[in-house]
Amino acid sequence: MDVLERDLRDLGRVRAPEGFAERVLAAAGIGPAAAGPPVADAYAELDSAIGVVQVAWNAAGVSALRRAGPGDGLEGVEAFETWFARRLRRPVRRAPALPERLAAQLADALAGRSRRVRFDLGGLSPFEQDVLRKTLEIPRGEVRTYAWVAREIGRPRAVRAVGTALGHNPIPLLIPCHRVLRSDGHLGQYSGGGPEAKRAVLDLEGVDAAWLETLAERGVRFVGSDTTHVFCVPTCRNARRIQPRHQVLISDEREAQSAGFRPCAHCRPAAVAQPRL
Repeated sequence: MDVLERDLRDLGRVRAPEGFAERVLAAAGIGPAAAGPPVADAYAELDSAIGVVQVAWNAAGVSALRRAGPGDGLEGVEAFETWFARRLRRPVRRAPALPERLAAQLADALAGRSRRVRFDLGGLSPFEQDVLRKTLEIPRGEVRTYAWVAREIGRPRAVRAVGTALGHNPIPLLIPCHRVLRSDGHLGQYSGGGPEAKRAVLDLEGVDAAWLETLAERGVRFVGSDTTHVFCVPTCRNARRIQPRHQVLISDEREAQSAGFRPCAHCRPAAVAQPRL
């Protein structure tokens, strides 16, 4: 113990270089130095499934995406900068083009290939971040509902708030809010350009949006199999394997449970009852 105390006294006499302590704390994620310099965002244009979009990025990842002229009253060359400052409360500067690597990543992501894209959601509330991260889990070619997202993030009563968060999604297309429908099965609105843009993007991803609207009009929410007694969201990969003669159309969770169906483990169309201990 005496040796330890002597070493500590000797360490206390050593004069560290200026700023050394702050750098150590920052590396450990402690103190104001951990925040680093202010985020610097740039933006440039990119061709997409819904036309030319403007994409903003910084060192943490993609921070925003906006379709040119989505009907929000902002027009002209400064429209994106105005919208960005209003939504994320910080400035953004125009760049000649996207970095080559990022452009390739975005092209792969928009085409449905598996290349990952990093996102900067730091300007959003914790609730909004939870909603968007859950939305990222919805597979291409499938859809879920606002109620599904609310339940999955542990906020089952916050359906309307989920809709608001997705309506203000600053990175549509890449964070696929177009894959989230109204709880009655209808397509609903879309922050990337309205219902028609939503329908177009879903169709490009292999989702038959017209069929989904037809099911919604008929009050059909789920599809079940009379052989496995599992029920799914209509676009679930497992639902697509059900042969027509074994397909059962289901209006709601109560009907499914009363008929002896259990929810699919992939699309999780309903909350799974926890076993009693």
